[in-house]
Amino acid sequence: MGVVTEFSMWEPNSSPYIFLFLCCCFSIFFSPNSNLNRTSTIFDHGTSSSFFRFQWKFLLLYSLASVMEGLWSVFGEYELASYGIGRETMVVTLCYGYGMALFAAPVFGVLSDLIGHKKVCLFFCILHFFIALWKRVLDQPSIFMTSVCLSLANTIFSFSFETWMVTQHEKHGHRLDSLNDTFWLMTFFESACFIASQIFANWLVGNNSEKNTAPPSAIIFLATICFTFVTKGWAETPGTASLKEYSLSFYEYIFGDKRIWLLAWAQTCLHFSIGIFWILWAPTVVADGREVQLGLIYPCFLGSRMLGSTAFPCLTSGPSSFRTEDCVVYAYIILALLLSIVAYDYQEIGVLVTLFCLFHACVGFILPSLARLRTMYVPNELRGGMMGLSLLPANAAILLAVVQSGYYRNVSNATLMAFAVLGLLLAAGCMHSLKKWGKQPYHNWHKQ
Repeated sequence: MGVVTEFSMWEPNSSPYIFLFLCCCFSIFFSPNSNLNRTSTIFDHGTSSSFFRFQWKFLLLYSLASVMEGLWSVFGEYELASYGIGRETMVVTLCYGYGMALFAAPVFGVLSDLIGHKKVCLFFCILHFFIALWKRVLDQPSIFMTSVCLSLANTIFSFSFETWMVTQHEKHGHRLDSLNDTFWLMTFFESACFIASQIFANWLVGNNSEKNTAPPSAIIFLATICFTFVTKGWAETPGTASLKEYSLSFYEYIFGDKRIWLLAWAQTCLHFSIGIFWILWAPTVVADGREVQLGLIYPCFLGSRMLGSTAFPCLTSGPSSFRTEDCVVYAYIILALLLSIVAYDYQEIGVLVTLFCLFHACVGFILPSLARLRTMYVPNELRGGMMGLSLLPANAAILLAVVQSGYYRNVSNATLMAFAVLGLLLAAGCMHSLKKWGKQPYHNWHKQ
């Protein structure tokens, strides 16, 4: 008698996508207006037309960069699968990437402050162009070189564009409070572009006979446009401080300020928890043996992050707004609770996806909130170095987790989730201490 194997597949229905889309639209168009002439929606600006042009010019550039980052994330997974790359090789690839990011983040952070963020953003475009051209010419380029170049590009993307925008915003004399809108719009547009890049990459792979060359060709085109846009964009005057003067300033304003230490540790813990999530979410979802359409779940996460970013102006602007540190403390605690449920209790796939969506909604709120706090406490001349330095311990911890759990298999996935929970609780404590030790009321360092 033959054995019949029951085949089971889980995939989300259309209701989550409709719900997230409607919620994002409602949050954007009906967010409460402020009595302080601050912007509450992307279509209701109480600022000058020059700021409006500046903001959308930057958002267009940032969207192009986001699409390139998103295309590599989708095409990279398809490429590894098509080449039949095994689990150990994928783990080694992650080790290459996080090992390079471990050293690149502080170096590029300091370098961008010294030579100018525009030059570092140009290098970001060159990296994407180089690796795409290499993949276009060679069928199977070196995995090591690919991982290293993309890790460098992702490191630059994580802080250089934001820092460049903030310095240009101050240089052009725009109102400081108008930065808040740009921060949440960056998170919103980045998530939307990641979704668009997934659709675009799937279309390129599915509708082109040369599946391995179509996405690199598209990235070459986008990198060229982005490079031209950056080159002909805002003029930038490189920093005039020497490395010695910069080091002295960094020691005085960054290492010597306990509030910036707290903010940096909160950023580190968030980056670590996000890294652990992206490594473990797929194995966690498919743990019960059913086949899952992971590509259909990915947009739900990004849509949730878009929704979370739209909550930022609602909660932190206007007469009934809350203090940013208070909101971030609660957001970190919620993140810890969500991951603790995943770490210590098996859940149905639908429940897991819901928990992960809530996780990303909180992340979408925290990202612009931390950007706002950086503007309040960190001098612009040292912002890149501070952000790069905060990534160093996070990348080191993720690299250690990948080696111990993925390569040697000494640590379980639940244990890694537990460490992420502890990090998020530590970040909540940092934000609570920052609230007590911070400036009262909001007086940023420019006004001292």
